[in-house]
Amino acid sequence: MTPMNLTQQIRIFPTLEQEEVLWKLSEKCRLIYNFALAERQHAYRYGITGVNYRKQQNDLPAIKQRYPEYCWVYSKVLQYVLRALAADYASFFALNKHGRANARPPRFKGKNYFTTMIYNQSGFKLEQDSISFSHKCNNIPLEFVIPEKFSFLNDTQITQVAIFKKHAQYFIAITYEVKEPAYVDNGRYQAIDLGITNIVTAVNTSGKFLVVKNQRPDKYWNPKIAKIQARRDHCKKYSQRWNYLNAIKRKYERKRDHQLKDFQHKLSKKLVENTRANTIIVGDLNVKGMAQSRKVPTHIRKGLHRATQNTGSLGRFVQFLTYKSNRVGKRLIEFDERNSSRECYMCGKLHEMPIWQRVMICECGNVIARDKNSCVVIMKRYLSQNAKWTGYQDFLDNLRHTANGKTKVPSPIIGHGSEDSQEAPSVRVE
Repeated sequence: MTPMNLTQQIRIFPTLEQEEVLWKLSEKCRLIYNFALAERQHAYRYGITGVNYRKQQNDLPAIKQRYPEYCWVYSKVLQYVLRALAADYASFFALNKHGRANARPPRFKGKNYFTTMIYNQSGFKLEQDSISFSHKCNNIPLEFVIPEKFSFLNDTQITQVAIFKKHAQYFIAITYEVKEPAYVDNGRYQAIDLGITNIVTAVNTSGKFLVVKNQRPDKYWNPKIAKIQARRDHCKKYSQRWNYLNAIKRKYERKRDHQLKDFQHKLSKKLVENTRANTIIVGDLNVKGMAQSRKVPTHIRKGLHRATQNTGSLGRFVQFLTYKSNRVGKRLIEFDERNSSRECYMCGKLHEMPIWQRVMICECGNVIARDKNSCVVIMKRYLSQNAKWTGYQDFLDNLRHTANGKTKVPSPIIGHGSEDSQEAPSVRVE
């Protein structure tokens, strides 16, 4: 068994005194980030080399000696602030290298920004029902209660704890190790094509299809958000009325985002648990590319900007599938799906398939939904390119058997929920 890191997010409720301490520590972290960023910008402007994470980390003791208030923050927390800046620059350089015109370098953080504080392996103490953090700001302890349902964390290896603020609420994120069962190839495979209308279209080596229609709570919440935003924009900015309407708008946005995330969590768990395949193949979808503006006239432009961004990140859904698969000894493989929607799975001919054309009709007699055709092509490519010849031939035979109508059994196995419902997503098997 190999170790795998998981993160548990827990909300905390600091007192006014504790909140004041958190903001003071956050402010010191913010200033360290901004000073390090200014130093890097100055070095770039005047051609000075050697200004990197290692150099700035080695400068921390001198900074603490000159400005003793930086000793309030635990030493490793300041080091991780500098690591965050180095990671931001690495991300910017990687995007810029790949020709992303919208890539932007790190920016300075404003005074209202709460800096995430990361404690790595030390500086915190996890007890039976509480967790405490080290600091030297004053004598007020940073100790917070942990609900009983998270008591399992006491028996795990904690690798990192982070304190952050989101939507005016405080959270801690505890990263811990779990043992990942060994993967065994049982000769069963399932290929998944991700989409927008149907978030999942899957086929297994038995030739059975599974179609999951995407829930769209954003279609329910977006009109409400737009209406509140229109009322808010008619008020003076930051007035009492503006703040009241803005709080309602943020609340609606949180509800929408939480429902999307809940849907993806439940769906990914169902997909992993309800398949006998130990290997799941997912198309390597370029979600960022789907959301880019097309160089076509405006009057014929058919963009997927709102559809791809408001259905919950498909990349996040793949992450959910990946770690849930690893936890039960299965493996998820991202496979190249280029032209899978255009290629006929029977004869291999490439067709022009605009986004509005949902059915492929080929001269060879193949008539199939484009999403089903795509997942079949992904399965064929994986089996053939990985020398799974027995599974490849069995898959084609089972697919012909299904196409002849002998295995078509529509059957809803999970019910739909309402807008605010937390029920599991609907799945249709064909």
